[in-house]
Amino acid sequence: MDIIHTEAHRRRNPSTELYGGELVRPFECPERVDHILKEIAARALGPVSAPRDFGLEPVRRVHDGAYLDFLESCWTDWRAAGYQGEAIASCWPSRAMTRARPPREIDGKIGYYALAGETSISEGTWEAARASADVALTGQARLAEGARTAFALCRPPGHHAARDMFGGYCFLNNAAIAAQAMIDAGATRVAVLDVDFHHGNGTQAIFYDRADVMFLSLHGDPDEAFPYFLGGADETGEGAGKGFTVNYPMPSGTGYAEWSRALQDALTRLSAYAPSALVVSLGVDAFKQDPISFFTLESADFTDMGRRIAGLGAPTLFVMEGGYAVAEIGVNAVNVLAGFEQGPEL
Repeated sequence: MDIIHTEAHRRRNPSTELYGGELVRPFECPERVDHILKEIAARALGPVSAPRDFGLEPVRRVHDGAYLDFLESCWTDWRAAGYQGEAIASCWPSRAMTRARPPREIDGKIGYYALAGETSISEGTWEAARASADVALTGQARLAEGARTAFALCRPPGHHAARDMFGGYCFLNNAAIAAQAMIDAGATRVAVLDVDFHHGNGTQAIFYDRADVMFLSLHGDPDEAFPYFLGGADETGEGAGKGFTVNYPMPSGTGYAEWSRALQDALTRLSAYAPSALVVSLGVDAFKQDPISFFTLESADFTDMGRRIAGLGAPTLFVMEGGYAVAEIGVNAVNVLAGFEQGPEL
């Protein structure tokens, strides 16, 4: 399996996350990648190579230009304003506020673009996010060159990032950027299957009115789980995209028996859609010991997940998303990839 990774992810190493009313060290940390790389090496899963530099044009196909300018300058502007901590939102344009443009002052601007206040922007965040998008785009290029599958070991993750919004540890939507690049390269139908515990609200929003990218997400019920405000089963797309968004919200305590039934339904729908390429937003935070999730999947379940996805027979790009049981993330992520390589059981 082609595996793409860059040490530039370490540029993103914040010290603060707002969690439970406290500032804590973020659950999304550089060690996550270390554990995955260690497991890849232990199982000789495949060669690990660096990404190419694709520039910003493929990113601009998905994200708003003013938003990208904000991400690039946020840390500098924050420090220039005299703030001593990491950049973290404290004010949002709520439902009762109608001003629809970002303020000039960085404290207001960060709130305008923020999904939530848990994710800080620190020195190096922009550079790491840019590199993470290049990792995903390199994976897409490998498929275009004829590879059956590739693993984009992206960090920071991306599926919560919308066209002009960051949060949930996400800044650039790597999976959406890769899917759009597939369309731009000539694919007529692409699918994004999001198996992260948290709903891929950003990916859904980006493709919600389109029929050339089908989005399917298995996740914690938004009445109970972050990001809360999207991910209902009644959200099925709009306009040309009606019927091309499929959500599977599931309650606290969901185990693999119920979860895998949802996966099988998603795979059946994907088989009918017959995508020319599949992007898997690979979060492994459905694991039973994940500290910020509430499903109960076992490590062995991730192997079966990979086997089932392989049954589609589509060229597949895995894009790393969440998973915060750090000691186990390597085993769980690589189990999915190894299961995929083994293929479906006969």
